[in-house]
Amino acid sequence: MQKVLIANRGEIAVRIIRACHDLGLQTVAVYSQADAEALHVLHADEAICIGEAPSHKSYLKIPNILSACEITGADAIHPGYGFLSENANFASICESCGLNFIGPAPQSIGLLGDKAKAKATAKKAGCPVIPGSDGVVIDIKDALKDAKKLGFPIFIKAVAGGGGKGIRIANNEEEFTKQFAAARAEAEVSFGNPDVYLEKMIMNPRHIEVQVLGDKHGNYIHLGERDCTTQRRRQKLIEESPSPSLTPKMRQKIGQAAVNVVKAANYCSAGTVEFLLDKDGNFYFMEVNTRIQVEHTVTEELTGVDLVMEQLRIARGEKLMLDQKDVEFSGHVIQFRINAENPSHNFAPSPGKLEYYLPPGGPHVRVDSACYSGYSIPPNYDSMIAKLIVKGKTRSEAIAIAKRALREFHIGGVNSTIPFHLYMLEDPRFLKADFDLLYIDGLIAEGCKFEK
Repeated sequence: MQKVLIANRGEIAVRIIRACHDLGLQTVAVYSQADAEALHVLHADEAICIGEAPSHKSYLKIPNILSACEITGADAIHPGYGFLSENANFASICESCGLNFIGPAPQSIGLLGDKAKAKATAKKAGCPVIPGSDGVVIDIKDALKDAKKLGFPIFIKAVAGGGGKGIRIANNEEEFTKQFAAARAEAEVSFGNPDVYLEKMIMNPRHIEVQVLGDKHGNYIHLGERDCTTQRRRQKLIEESPSPSLTPKMRQKIGQAAVNVVKAANYCSAGTVEFLLDKDGNFYFMEVNTRIQVEHTVTEELTGVDLVMEQLRIARGEKLMLDQKDVEFSGHVIQFRINAENPSHNFAPSPGKLEYYLPPGGPHVRVDSACYSGYSIPPNYDSMIAKLIVKGKTRSEAIAIAKRALREFHIGGVNSTIPFHLYMLEDPRFLKADFDLLYIDGLIAEGCKFEK
């Protein structure tokens, strides 16, 4: 592996380019016409345009990406997150073309990318799973029978879903019939696969995920958990570690459960096993993200492990540099997603030109971004401006540093989620970590404008 093509954009493309350069690897950036002036284009050794602004004409267009590899002589592809990162067919095509796909094997992506199969794998590995249907349900009568047996409310989930998409909730029989048909139609349009399965809705849960690494020599470790409970409509906004909701015993148990799941799937790369935690401290397997996560930075700051570099090393066939006993956790880390959105108007997207962009600095502050003053945030992709990551000896200290950093973060020309984050850092329930997945949606429903 000598030259890596990054089949992505934005801050994750910049992050991967940096890791490649640290390892002495050449890099190729691909970009759409809308991203001609993007930072990842400037940072890479080479850059090549792969199509028009819509992602299906550029970042999702496999022939164009493979052509870019051929033109530049790239021998490896890193998919980042989103786009083609969890596409088993893309990984398989890369293999057949002699390209090193920096991620898990196509078989592992296919197994764990199908939510029903992933759940069966977790159950076989002895991991607690959410009560639900026995795999995919197609017939409405059979589905309703399962729903009645499980008891309402019920989640109807697309097996190929992800990123909070492909999920419907039914609170009773009448709703179930409508939502079941709607869920299948939505799944077909969004993922090209109408299959859905059912899960009992865990009431008032927290969202806990565990970072794992597996190499091609049968070695597996976890690097602790991240608490991603602060979400709006299942989209993460704040992530932190360690979770305020886990005891040391629970932490050890959930970490081992995550390792058991990926080991059962012969998973080789960085990945994340996601769980729901109920109010009684019971955790349930939810899904596996077969890629690097947006919030991987939290784990990096907590453990000192460069996760993207580990991905690259695993792809080269190297053994993990750490055993489980060698993993050390230090302090408390919180990440804030700074998006081009207006929190006062239901987080409406706010693309446009950054008249000025002045990120914070100082001790214990990290900013991952692909933005700069004068850059125009296109409306075609996600609205992320930056990720602000802070670290303190304790959660209280991390929050104090976060307040300082957010006040120093100056963005002009577009709205951002900075006011939301400052509001949350004064919110009594957030400060006590006494909230669940639906807390932010509840505040929005009450008319909260998140103006500090």
